[in-house]
Amino acid sequence: MMYGSIFYNCWGSLIAFTITFAIMYQISIFPSQILLVSFIVALAAFVVMFAVRYLIGYILYTPDDALFADFIEEVASENSENIMDEEMDNSFKRASNDFQDENPEEIADVVRRLLEERDT
Repeated sequence: MMYGSIFYNCWGSLIAFTITFAIMYQISIFPSQILLVSFIVALAAFVVMFAVRYLIGYILYTPDDALFADFIEEVASENSENIMDEEMDNSFKRASNDFQDENPEEIADVVRRLLEERDT
């Protein structure tokens, strides 16, 4: 993305033309040479200003807030999924350890009572 507009290119070429004209006026006595060199420098400055504007735009570029917010949400959801997975693993380990400590016959009795309550 470029910073500014072509208006800045015109100002840059006008400044370059003026400086070149002033310098060439002191050096050369031929008016055609003064104007020709000044116009060439002005044209070159106009083209170079595109690169300067692009560079300024690149330096001043900040990402779109919506894209940045989407990125933050994506990273946060990945982190929360990882945390949830770890919590689920820990809870399953705790639950399996709890059941290992109990007597299998007691567990079977509890399951039978629950099934009977459901049927009635």
